[in-house]
Amino acid sequence: MSHRNARLTVFGRRLLVERVCSGRPVAHVAAEMGISRATAHKWMHRWRTEGEAGLHDRSSRPLTTPHRTSPDVEARVCRLRTDRKLGPARIGPILGLPASTVHRILTRHRLNRLAWIDRPTGTMIRRYERARPGELIHVDVKKLGRIPDGGGHKTPGRQAGRATRSQMGFDYVHSAVDDHSRLAYSEIHPDEKVATCADFLTRAAAFFHSHGITRIERVLTDNAWAYRKGLAWKAALTKLEATGKLTRPYRPQTNGKVERFNRTLLDEWAYLRPYTSNDERSLALADFLHTYNHHRCHTALDGHPPISRVNNAAGQYT
Repeated sequence: MSHRNARLTVFGRRLLVERVCSGRPVAHVAAEMGISRATAHKWMHRWRTEGEAGLHDRSSRPLTTPHRTSPDVEARVCRLRTDRKLGPARIGPILGLPASTVHRILTRHRLNRLAWIDRPTGTMIRRYERARPGELIHVDVKKLGRIPDGGGHKTPGRQAGRATRSQMGFDYVHSAVDDHSRLAYSEIHPDEKVATCADFLTRAAAFFHSHGITRIERVLTDNAWAYRKGLAWKAALTKLEATGKLTRPYRPQTNGKVERFNRTLLDEWAYLRPYTSNDERSLALADFLHTYNHHRCHTALDGHPPISRVNNAAGQYT
C-alpha cells in the first residue's frame, strides 16, 4: 500500500510508463505529474528491469537491523509486563532501556494495553476472531431519526419556540459485518420487520459473494423477534445454507463487532457533518462504506482496510 502522501499509485505509475513509452521526455512527464525526474526515472528503471511487478510497492524495511533490541531482552520486557503488569516507565529502569523503546517492544507484541491482558494469568484477552471470512457474520439494526428538509437542530440551531424533536420518524440502518475481515455492508430501510431483515440478509450475502466471501456459515444477531421467530428470516438462512445464532440476552457485547461498527457509522457518517436533508445523508452512506472497506485503516487489522484481509484469505483458503 502506498504511503498517504505518495503522488503516484500503481495506476499513476502505469500512466507514467505509457506516457514515456509514447516518446515523450521523462522530464516533461514528471513535471506534469507533479513528481521529480529522479522519481520518474526510478519507476521507469524498475519497469524496464522487472516489468509490471516493478510498479508495485515494496517494503521499506531494511534487510538488517543491527541496533534492534535482542530477543532475550524483548522476552524479559514481555515477562515483566505479563507477570507484574508494569508499564514502560517502570520496566525501562529495571532493564536499562528508554521508556520509548519499551513501549515499542510492548506494541510489537500487542501488550501495550493492560485491558488486553487477563490480570491473574497474563494471557491475551483482547478479542476473539474467526479463522476465515464468512465463518461468522454479525448483523444488527441501528435506529436513526430522520432529518427534515433544511436540516435538523444541528444546522439552523434550536430556534425559540421550536420543538427539539420533529415528527419525521426514523430510519433503520441494517448492517452486516464479517467477523474475520471486518468487511461491512449497510442499507437504510423504513422498518425492521421480518421481510425487511430477510431481504437485507440476501442482499448482504450477494455483496459478500461479490467481494470474495462465497460462503456464509453462521449469522449472529440479537434477540429481536424478527430474528427469533421470523419465518422469512429462517427461510433466508436456509437458502444460504447458514446457521442462525442469537446473542446472550442483555449482552450486546456478544455481537460486539457490529456494535462497534455502528459507533463508527455514527461518528464517520451519520453525525459527521450537519446534513441539510435526509436524502443527503442517505446518499453519503455509499461513499462511507467504500472508504471503510477499501481505504480506512483498521486498528484490529494492523492498520489495513478490511478488503485486504478478504484478498489475503482468498489465496489462503482456495
